[in-house]
Order: sequence, then structure tokens, then C-alpha cells
Amino acid sequence: MNVIEGHLSSAGRRFGIVAARTNDLVVSRLVDGALDAFRRTGAADQDVVLVRAPGAWEIPLALRDLARSGKFDALVALGAVLRGGTPHFEYVAGETAKGVFQVSLELDLPVAFGVLTCDTLEQALERSGAKGGNKGFEAAMAAVEAADLRANLKKASSRRSAR
Repeated sequence: MNVIEGHLSSAGRRFGIVAARTNDLVVSRLVDGALDAFRRTGAADQDVVLVRAPGAWEIPLALRDLARSGKFDALVALGAVLRGGTPHFEYVAGETAKGVFQVSLELDLPVAFGVLTCDTLEQALERSGAKGGNKGFEAAMAAVEAADLRANLKKASSRRSAR
């Protein structure tokens, strides 16, 4: 059996992060976690681009623009949508998730989802570096592994077609 998988090595790869400005108390911690993950896996600082979008709603469009540039091996979406007393949360959270997924599929590029959708600020803080870990770190690690998996799949495919 031939197993193809990705590894946690980002050396020589380029990554983009799109992070919402809304709820920056939380999102800045997610960004710090993502940057830490990229550094720990060997990415050079100049190989990571950070784009700040106004809010979570605007993340998919910025991701699409980065993906269309053809300069990245994977992207990361970071944000925090907190439930309020109106249906606004459902619209923003749901459409952001759909938009991020759509960018990944349509532009054929791994996009890791690190947009928190929490009921309270306390929950968001827990998931951005407190006892719940840092979901920005986790999303960046997923992006690194997905980029490496993608490269390994392409290598395996080209070896099979060369036979």
C-alpha cells in the first residue's frame, strides 16, 4: 500500500493569512499563533503575507484575491464571530465558512479555517491562546500540512503518469 500524506514542513513555501480586524482582542492572538506555527515549521518571515480585512464577512474576497495571484501554497482565514442577540451571527458565520470553502475549491488551493464562531467573548479567548489552545496555530499547522500533502500528491501523480 502506498500512503501519501503531508508533513509539517513549510520551508520554501509561501503562505497568506487573511485576518479580520473585528474582535481584534481575539484575532490578534490567533494571528500570533499562526505566525508562531509558520516559524516553527521553517517558514521564513518574508514568505508569509498578512492581510487585514475589515471583518469576517470580507475574508473570502481577500482570500480569493490572494489565491488568484498564484503566489501561495496555502492560505489561512482567521477571525472571531461572536453571537449577539440578533440573527446576524448566523448569517456572518455561515456565509464566511461557505465563502472560505468556495475559494479553496474554486481556486484549487488549500485554505485553512481559523474563524472562531463562539457564543461568548470568554469562549473566544479560551480558543485563542488560553486553555482551549490557539486555533490560529492549529489552522496554520493544517495549512502547512495541506500544502505539503498537495505537493506530495502532485509528485505521486506525475510518477504514475510517467510509467
